[in-house]
Amino acid sequence: MTSTLILLCLLLTGLLGIIVFTAYTNELAKRSAQARHAIIKNLGIPITSNPQFIGFFHPYCNAGGGGERVLWTAVAATQRAHPNCVSLVYTGDVDVTKEQIIAQVEARFDISLDPKSLHFVFLKKRRLVEDATWPRFTLLGQSLGSMILAWEALTQVIPDLYIDSMGYAFTFHVVAFITRGSIPMGAYVHYPTISTDMLARVKARKVGHTNRGDVAGSLVLSRGKMWYYRFLMYHYSLALSHPSFIMANSSWTKNHVDAILSHTDPVMNVIHLLNPLFAFRLFTTAFKGSKKREAKIVYPPCNTREMAQFPLDSRERIILSIAQFRPEKDHPAQIRAFAQLLADHPTYTSGTSSVKLFLLGGARNADDHARVQSLKNLADELKVTPHVQFIVNASYPEMLGWLAMASIGLSTMVEEHFGINVVEFMAAGVIPVTHASGGPLHDIVVPLDGEATGFHARDPQSFANAMHTVLSMNKSEEQAMRTRARTWAVSAFAEERFVEGWEAAWKGWIR
Repeated sequence: MTSTLILLCLLLTGLLGIIVFTAYTNELAKRSAQARHAIIKNLGIPITSNPQFIGFFHPYCNAGGGGERVLWTAVAATQRAHPNCVSLVYTGDVDVTKEQIIAQVEARFDISLDPKSLHFVFLKKRRLVEDATWPRFTLLGQSLGSMILAWEALTQVIPDLYIDSMGYAFTFHVVAFITRGSIPMGAYVHYPTISTDMLARVKARKVGHTNRGDVAGSLVLSRGKMWYYRFLMYHYSLALSHPSFIMANSSWTKNHVDAILSHTDPVMNVIHLLNPLFAFRLFTTAFKGSKKREAKIVYPPCNTREMAQFPLDSRERIILSIAQFRPEKDHPAQIRAFAQLLADHPTYTSGTSSVKLFLLGGARNADDHARVQSLKNLADELKVTPHVQFIVNASYPEMLGWLAMASIGLSTMVEEHFGINVVEFMAAGVIPVTHASGGPLHDIVVPLDGEATGFHARDPQSFANAMHTVLSMNKSEEQAMRTRARTWAVSAFAEERFVEGWEAAWKGWIR
């Protein structure tokens, strides 16, 4: 009798849950229809045209980095190819207006957007995806935060196609739940949230950007973090099973995403059946696609046309870095490598042989500005401040000016997913010196007709040696390498190649 009552209670609870869920999602759909009607009216589009809404989830759409170039090139291409569609951009940039964002895109990327088919959905909870909000368990916190942010987004307006263009895969759970799996989803993956490399680094107790020294030095903490990463990997794999199509920005990213898509963990399966985590797994697997997918490589757009016009000779002895001031870009490694170069070759500190390092990049928030200050402190500590200059939040024309002058392009990020900055170096005729990993190693700085287009390095000394090699080249060697680098960059990574790949990836999912 008792077991019958318990079963009946469970059935009634489940039935009530289904009724509440159906009523709630129906109300959201009704509210979204009203919001869409208001957007169409505000944009001046005839109601009878019945435009489709393409949603781009990009909380930092005004950041001005390589990921934003992908977003805005995609939006501009969509506006040209699908004039009957409205591009919805879900963003947390509440401190700027639509007009200011459009102007910034024009100034930073030289991309023109049509305001008559573009609408911004401003989100107030972006702090939930900032690393500063989650000093501990950062990846888990940001992933859960992105789900709340997606909830805020879709409770305002639901699109006909949802695309995560910034790497917040856990939002797919929310989109599938709110829409009951009724709309297609897609992803452009710049960098996996968690990868097999990260698990291997923790297992080997190796210090790195994602594995602090105190954790790597403790067996207990390392084992605890390994379980934490296994949990994240398990749910990240579930999240990536939702999209109808997935684009990856390089072969490195594709290989990792494909490995994640096929990831299985029997132990985690059992754990999720034996405790309340079962409910969370039920939520994350609701409306999940059953078809096995793999990512398609769509290289990011690089506007190489103007850069390819720069003269290749008469370059100044400038080492240029172009990267947002984020931790993973590893700017300290650049300053240490530069300090090593000056220590090895004191003649580079003065006279006609003097060399300077310019660090140009975007700072999104107070954390990024604090990192800039810490880099200045490091330059002081290494006694290279007179030879280092910081250029924060430069405009697109300013960036072009530095690319036209520089001799060497420096990039030190480990496992860089792609490296648009490296492509820009090469298109501008700037010889790249990059970390020997990720996209720069496998896709970008690769031989052309059997001859080098740049250099790879792994530590301050090898970076210093590579930079010295470039600085001591004779004119003909230098000119030949600059020419090869430009030829490869322009042919392989032009904006037109991205647009072709983008259209092919989501063809058929929107009319």
